[in-house]
Amino acid sequence: MSSPKFPNIPLLSVDDEAAWLRSLSLTLKKDAGINNVLRCEDSREVMELLASVQVSMILLDLTMPHLSGEELLSMIVRDYPEIPVIVVSGVNQIETAVRCMRNGARDYFIKSDDTERLIASIERTLEYQRLQQENVRLKERVLQDRLDNPGAFAGIVTRNRRMQALFQYLEAVAHSPEPLLVTGESGVGKELVARAVHELRGADEPWVAVNVAGLDDNVFSDTLFGHAKGAFTGAEQTRGGMIAKAGSGTLFLDEIGDLSAASQVKLLRLLQEGEYYPLGSDYPQKLRARIVVATNVDLAASQAKGHFRKDLYYRLCAHHVHVPSLQERREDLPLLLDHFFEEAAQAMSKKKPTPPSELPVLLATYHFPGNVRELRAMVYDAISLHESGVLSMDSFKRVLSEARPENGQVSPANSGQEAAAGVLFSERLPTLAENAEMLVAEAMKRAQGNQTIAAGLLGITRQALSKRLKKLTS
Repeated sequence: MSSPKFPNIPLLSVDDEAAWLRSLSLTLKKDAGINNVLRCEDSREVMELLASVQVSMILLDLTMPHLSGEELLSMIVRDYPEIPVIVVSGVNQIETAVRCMRNGARDYFIKSDDTERLIASIERTLEYQRLQQENVRLKERVLQDRLDNPGAFAGIVTRNRRMQALFQYLEAVAHSPEPLLVTGESGVGKELVARAVHELRGADEPWVAVNVAGLDDNVFSDTLFGHAKGAFTGAEQTRGGMIAKAGSGTLFLDEIGDLSAASQVKLLRLLQEGEYYPLGSDYPQKLRARIVVATNVDLAASQAKGHFRKDLYYRLCAHHVHVPSLQERREDLPLLLDHFFEEAAQAMSKKKPTPPSELPVLLATYHFPGNVRELRAMVYDAISLHESGVLSMDSFKRVLSEARPENGQVSPANSGQEAAAGVLFSERLPTLAENAEMLVAEAMKRAQGNQTIAAGLLGITRQALSKRLKKLTS
C-alpha cells in the first residue's frame, strides 16, 4: 500500500538548483514524513502555478535568474497573503533576512543551517494552518447548523441537540493528525463515534480496534508494535503489530483509562515521536494511522490522583468529545426503540411487532445504567419472547421492577434539582397528606399522565391511585 500524501495540500519548493530541490525533498521525506512537495526551478512560473494549484506553504530561494526571490516574495504576499513563505537561501546577511521578514516571510534560513531547525519551522507552520482550518470548519458547521457528511453518522440513532453538536465537531477535526479522546459511560456508543470518525477520514482505509484493558506491558507492546524474529522465546517469525495493520487508517484503543503505567509511557512516546520500535528491532517504524482512544473513566480525576500520566492526558485531550448518557437524551428513546425492534426482528426472522404506545413513557422513568447497550438487550429479550399481536411489556417491567431503588432512595433517573426537591424540606415540616400529594403529582409528571405507570412508580394499584387523584381534584 502506497503511503498517503502528507500534508494533504502540497508544499511548493522554489529554487533554480535542481540538485538542491531534490536533496531537500528527500530530507523532508526522511526526517519529517513530508512526501507531498512540488518543485519549481523557474521563478517566473510560480505565480501561474499558484493560480492553478493550491499549496500549503512555499519554501523560497532568493538568488535566482530572471525573477529574484525578493521580487517573487512581494508578489506572493500581495496576491496570496494566506500562503506562508519560508525563505531558504544561501545569502547569509542579517539585513536581507530582516528585509524579507518585514516584507511578509514567515521565517528565514540559511541553506547551510541545521535542517532540524528548518523542519521544526515547517512543522510549526503546518500545525498553525491546521488549527486555523479546523477553527474555520468548526465555526461554519456551528453557525450554519449543518453536516457535510451525515451518512458517516448513520449508525448513531439520535435527534438530540448535544449529539448533533458533537457530530459537527467531529466533522471539523476528522482529518486532524492529533489523537481523539472519546469519553462517556459504558454503553453510550463510544466505538460508534470512533467508527464515524473513521468513515469521515476514508472508510477504504483499515479499521483496527484493540481493547487494552487488562493487557500487561509486554502484551501491550507486542500487540501494538509487533516483534522481529527471535525477539523472545517463541518468536519464530516477524509479526507486524496492530499499528502496522492499521496502516493509514484508524487505530482505536478502547478502555484507555485502564492502561498500565509502563504502557502509558510507551503510548506517550508513540504520540510524541510519531514512530515506534517493534520488539527486538533497532529500526523505527512510522505511525501513519489516526489514533482514537475511548474510556468510561474520568481521566481528569484519574490523573489528578496520580493514576494516569498528566502528560499523556493532555496529549490525548487535543480533541475530546463526551458522549451523553441515554438518561441525558431521553428524546431518543422512541427512535432507538423503533431501530432496535427492526434490528431484532430481522435478526430473529420475525415480523416487527407493534409496541404499546405507553412503552416509551414507561422506559422514560428508568435510569438506564447500561445506556443504549442495555436498551438494545431489553428489546432483544422482548422480541425473543414475542409470538404475535401487540408486544408485551412484561419483560421491560421486570427489568424496571428489579432495578427499583429500595428504602426510599432517589432513583438516578431524575437526580438533580427536581429529585432533591423531594427530599429537602423547608423549615416547616410538611404533613403526610402534603407529602402524599407531592408524590402523586411527581409520579404523574414522570409518567406523562399515564396512571398505570404512575401507580407502578408509587407501588400502589391503579385503582388506589385513581382514588387519590379524585381526592386531589375534589
